[in-house]
Amino acid sequence: MKTKTLRKDKVNIITLGCSKNMVDSEVLSGQLQANDIDVVHENRKLDHNIVIVNTCGFIDKAKEESINTILDQVDLKRRGKLDKVYVTGCLSERYKNNLEQEIPEVDAYFGTMELPLILKQLEADYKAELLGERLLATPSHYAYLKISEGCNRTCSFCAIPLMRGQHVSKSIDALVKEAEGLVKRGVKEVMLIAQELTYYGLDIYKKRMLPDLLNRLADVQGLEWIRLHYAYPSKFPMEILDVMRQRDNICNYLDMPLQHASDNMLKAMRRQITQAEMNDLIAAIRETVPGICLRTTLIAGFPGETQDDVDDLKGFLKRHRFDRVGIFSYSHEEGTSAHALEDNIPQEEKERRAQEVMEVQQEISLEKNQEKVGQVFKTLVDKKEAGRYLGRTEFDSVEVDNEVIINSKRKLQAGDFVNVKITKAYDYDLEGEVVE
Repeated sequence: MKTKTLRKDKVNIITLGCSKNMVDSEVLSGQLQANDIDVVHENRKLDHNIVIVNTCGFIDKAKEESINTILDQVDLKRRGKLDKVYVTGCLSERYKNNLEQEIPEVDAYFGTMELPLILKQLEADYKAELLGERLLATPSHYAYLKISEGCNRTCSFCAIPLMRGQHVSKSIDALVKEAEGLVKRGVKEVMLIAQELTYYGLDIYKKRMLPDLLNRLADVQGLEWIRLHYAYPSKFPMEILDVMRQRDNICNYLDMPLQHASDNMLKAMRRQITQAEMNDLIAAIRETVPGICLRTTLIAGFPGETQDDVDDLKGFLKRHRFDRVGIFSYSHEEGTSAHALEDNIPQEEKERRAQEVMEVQQEISLEKNQEKVGQVFKTLVDKKEAGRYLGRTEFDSVEVDNEVIINSKRKLQAGDFVNVKITKAYDYDLEGEVVE
């Protein structure tokens, strides 16, 4: 494309929000590269002349970060450091008209499904033959594998269907081909992501097909770890667990956001499940896959939440002792059914409740980590930082879970698997020594 500079265009992509956005940025990068356009992720050298901001619009804090990032890039353009600024992703999908009025200095805004239009803006062609190929923004030994787009659930707090549309599964053959391509490039771990994993296949195969997909992926030679993120608890397909138990390269790990435990809140959130049903599900999961790591995500401060609801949630955590827990304070989102409710809990109180819940989990996490002292775990080396190696066990996903501080006499490389004997335990991290 023609710009006011004579240098060749170089595009920097800034990705905000979740791993699903990261995959979208990687796909865009692959398309640009195939069109002979230089492209980088999160470029710190500032030797690029075009920026694409891939935004998040999930909750207030994410929206604020996205807007601040756009303003920062517009400021660089105003000062002559950039030729063009484009914006895509969830925030742009949801608030395009508002953004065009509020920040007109952006050269163009695009929605979540408008990759061909972005490419056209950059005078590039959409190459359908690149299906599944992308320029990884993660370290080369792990990658995210997005198995579907959108969501058919009607949770009252969630704006994702407004930004991502209805559930659309990728075919099993396409995903297997994508996984095989990732392994050829050195990837050893794939993290399956979707807005809702367990719904996979219902649209194109007319039945839940995640177990079949897992079996096919587990057959991919060289794929050492397969990890499951974002499973919905209602009508959970237990066949997933049978495959997990049978296949060595599927991590005994399940990320299953529950959002709350109080029946009052579960009903108000339209989660289609009760606390009693969740109790039974968790017991069945642990019975089917002994030693499984269960991660969940919760919301504090939903409209109408009382201290009794918070206490109920804390009691639920103490009974079930999840391995990992994340918590958000409720964000009142336009277009959701919960927006009709009064957002009656002050932000400060929402955050206090979230902290109250996390203090319960912090104690549980420390106790669970202390139980690991003296045990040996297969550990994937992620990086070397400040003179020490950091890695993860099969029970830990990237960025959100424990890291293992690895003490080793021999030199290690990112992507190596080593056996580590745990010698120290902290609230959210472990430390250990490589054993041969």
